[in-house]
Amino acid sequence: MSSGEDARGAARRPTAFLSYAREDQSQAGRLAAALEQAGLDVWWDTLIEGGAEFAKSIEAALGTCDAVIVLWSKASIASDWVLDEAAQGRELRKLVPVSLDGTEPPLGFRRYHAIPLSAWRGNADASEIGGIIRGVAAASGRDSCRPPAPGTTPSRSPSVTRRTVLAATAGTALAGLAGFFAWRQGLLDRLGPASGNSVAVLPFVNLSGDSSQAYFSEGLSEEVRATLARNVRLLVMAETSSARFRDRKDDAVTIAAKLGVAFLLDGSVRRSGDVVRVAADLIDGRTGFSRWSQTFDRRMHDIFAVQSEIADTVATALAAQVEAHDEAAPVATQDLSASGGTTNVAAFDAYLRGRALYDLSVDEASERAALAQFDAAIAQDPRYAAAHAARARSLTAIANQYGEVGQLGGLYDAAIESAQRAIALAPRLADAHSTLGFTLFQGRLDAHGAREPFARSLELGSGDATVLARYAQYSARTGRRTDAARAMQRALRLDPLNPLIYRAAGSIEYAARNYAASIPPLRKALAMNPKMSRARAAIGDAQMMLGSLVDARAAYAAEPLADFRLAGLAIAEHKLGNAGAARVAMSKLVADLGDRVLYQQGQVHAQWGERQAAIDKLQRARSIGDSGLIYARNDPMLDPLRDDPRFAQLLRSIGFD
Repeated sequence: MSSGEDARGAARRPTAFLSYAREDQSQAGRLAAALEQAGLDVWWDTLIEGGAEFAKSIEAALGTCDAVIVLWSKASIASDWVLDEAAQGRELRKLVPVSLDGTEPPLGFRRYHAIPLSAWRGNADASEIGGIIRGVAAASGRDSCRPPAPGTTPSRSPSVTRRTVLAATAGTALAGLAGFFAWRQGLLDRLGPASGNSVAVLPFVNLSGDSSQAYFSEGLSEEVRATLARNVRLLVMAETSSARFRDRKDDAVTIAAKLGVAFLLDGSVRRSGDVVRVAADLIDGRTGFSRWSQTFDRRMHDIFAVQSEIADTVATALAAQVEAHDEAAPVATQDLSASGGTTNVAAFDAYLRGRALYDLSVDEASERAALAQFDAAIAQDPRYAAAHAARARSLTAIANQYGEVGQLGGLYDAAIESAQRAIALAPRLADAHSTLGFTLFQGRLDAHGAREPFARSLELGSGDATVLARYAQYSARTGRRTDAARAMQRALRLDPLNPLIYRAAGSIEYAARNYAASIPPLRKALAMNPKMSRARAAIGDAQMMLGSLVDARAAYAAEPLADFRLAGLAIAEHKLGNAGAARVAMSKLVADLGDRVLYQQGQVHAQWGERQAAIDKLQRARSIGDSGLIYARNDPMLDPLRDDPRFAQLLRSIGFD
């Protein structure tokens, strides 16, 4: 006897419980009739709010039905019966919400996509009825909710397996790679569709009634995301893109479509003293319906077990969507050598506070406050590897943005020491290896020394967009174009709403001298963040190389960072024949920023044809550790110096091949 048939051989019609308010009885009746005609058995009762004698039959129907269709309306959101039935459907993971009049669902149900019915005219073949039928199919795990005709065998749609997904993805990747080798298309043209194992972890909602506790709920969701990202079978959306939906203004289907993922993990945190309640909900991005939900009540010292339990359960649920693959296996979420985590609550709390401050990145005070929190976390747990890695990033950020020339060496040395300590404590922590590579390359100008930690970070962190983007930029600067393009393409897939990733993509195309292709991702970055620095100057650089000098000058003039703006204007005005304006821009660059911008001064002199002055500036930049030199190997602004042996020696001293 095949699945879906009873003892008499007839296919069982799927059943749906219809929950509605008495005021909506007429519309509910019309809907029930249409759904019956479309192939459902509908359980509903015109006296459902009439009294307690119906409670047992209602409870039985809720428990045995395939789906609970709740009709939201102005009347039903105030009905205790409807709220209870909807809650039961949500807990049983078979809720199918419908909106009768456009009323917003009550709290607790707004994350679920409600099928609009306000324009429905009563016919059973309408698109609205089709949407409800598909919702019931998704809730019940069926391929279809329309029963087969008598005497026929139920037909099934071809299943999408991991093998077919991988085959399709491989075809896309090969096509993209072929385009890369010819440099005929940009990185933006090679992004593929969402796969069935893709998930975005939305920032968990803070329900504590205290806005100062938001750092904890959002930090916990990011820890869950990081744990999931270590599972090589999953494609986990990066934090920056997921965080754009913190306010939940869109429904689940819309959010999933914008992020390009198959599933969303939503949740909330209510913290009261030493007790934490965490609610998590895995939502199907195609239908907006819940696939799994659970609530955890724990003491604070158990929060790490909750984090791991959520990640394990979600990983298992998503793994069920695709076929198991060769040696790919779930990552042990308790493995501190991979996560760099802690079991010390005070250390975890300080670390989350530090990360919230670091993410603000508003001024030197906030950067140093973040560093103080990471130091506090380390004081509580000296073996907290993630805190050591975060400390290294804080020190690097302070050096990059606020360090004086004489302070840079000490700040970078301290950052390298912290990153190395993180690696010693957690050898499989990808971000620690990536941070070490970045700091060695930019801080010590040691391209050779950075190669091994960057390679290790890629091996361990193929699911982390930030790790991928750092590796991609390093590869681009050291001449490994194929590696750079491959890593950047995956970073874009994992973090499609992060303007920093698009700016990085533009820089990689420019480093490969694919100037025209570098401009679209830079413009996309600016569309996401019009105040972003360095993007307009980067567009100006590309336009300069393409010969569009007037456009380049306009782009430089709009650049908010003075060093990039003034250096660009000095070069553009010179090429346009405006020697006076070029000298004014160069003089202001030197007067205002001095030795902090020796690399940019070298660029200007090289483009002006002043070879000796350019070499002098670059050699001085090397002596003080000017991080701008990481661009020197493939910077077209320095092409006039390529045949000078002194410039070749400078490149060798940085470790460029």
